[in-house]
Amino acid sequence: MSQFAGQPAHRQSDSVQSVRSQSITRRIFVKSSAAMVAAVAGTSTLLANSRFASSQAEDVSLKGRVYKTLKIRMTEKVKSAEGEKPTLTERFMAAKEAGFAGIELDLPGNDIVEVKKASEASGLVVDGSVCSSHWSIRHTDANPEKREKALEDLKTAIRGTHAVGGSSVLLVAGGGSDGTEEEIWDRAVENISKAIPLAAEKGVHILIENVWNKFLYDHEGNHEQTADKYVKFVDAFNSPWIGMQFDIGNHWKYGSMGDWIRQLGKRIVKLDLKGYSRARQNWAEIGEGDIEWADVRAALHEIGFYGWAAAEVDGGNLERLRKVSTQMDEVLKLV
Repeated sequence: MSQFAGQPAHRQSDSVQSVRSQSITRRIFVKSSAAMVAAVAGTSTLLANSRFASSQAEDVSLKGRVYKTLKIRMTEKVKSAEGEKPTLTERFMAAKEAGFAGIELDLPGNDIVEVKKASEASGLVVDGSVCSSHWSIRHTDANPEKREKALEDLKTAIRGTHAVGGSSVLLVAGGGSDGTEEEIWDRAVENISKAIPLAAEKGVHILIENVWNKFLYDHEGNHEQTADKYVKFVDAFNSPWIGMQFDIGNHWKYGSMGDWIRQLGKRIVKLDLKGYSRARQNWAEIGEGDIEWADVRAALHEIGFYGWAAAEVDGGNLERLRKVSTQMDEVLKLV
């Protein structure tokens, strides 16, 4: 996941299943399915435009569909009863009091025994984790030893997440500077796939986040890009244990978040939230900037989304956490 900058898994369409049954290679599949994806994307865009143009989009509420969580680092500055560094239990309790139902760990990096104690004492569940080393130790690194370490850390995160009752590990798939797009793609798919058996055994999804890593989008491109490459990348794993934790703010600079949601559909298992302003070309508070939240809500409703949404913004004391919680309520219409 970036530092402010990244339902069950997808079911493939009958047409994709048919193509796969012909035992063609991934590269041929990608090329042959491009026209189909473009056609679906075009239809989705037309539907999005017609729905968003309707005043009914403003009325869509996600109450009862979305459950609020936050990144654990956002609780580092809550006040301690002793006036010192807050304990993990105090941090969990502050998040619960602020209105959150869950929290996301950084793994490797958190003590599982202490996390269990904090969760039990506060009543706050751990819904998932973020693979803490995924930016520096990448699955796309040209060095096979680095890729082996990336796999080891991912497996550690899966095991730790399962141990505390979580259901997902957020993962940045790699970095666009590690080689050609084809090299990066193949390394990522090959390496991450090695963790799928463990993910299935533990019942923990591996969720790819859309981040500013110069992979699966054009970093120098405009705001008219689509989620085509993300769709193909997730589908390349051909596994229900690989999906997306879609960050609504991260790629507003590059495309319509409502349309991306419609394209990705059931591949989206969880969400991240932040704000972004195209006018200022900068990050913003949740609800500030110019993201079309009404269309986002409509799109999430259309794909039948039910699940966790994580705040990924600056944290702070209890007052600050309450403010973030309220911002999430407002943009997603949770109250």
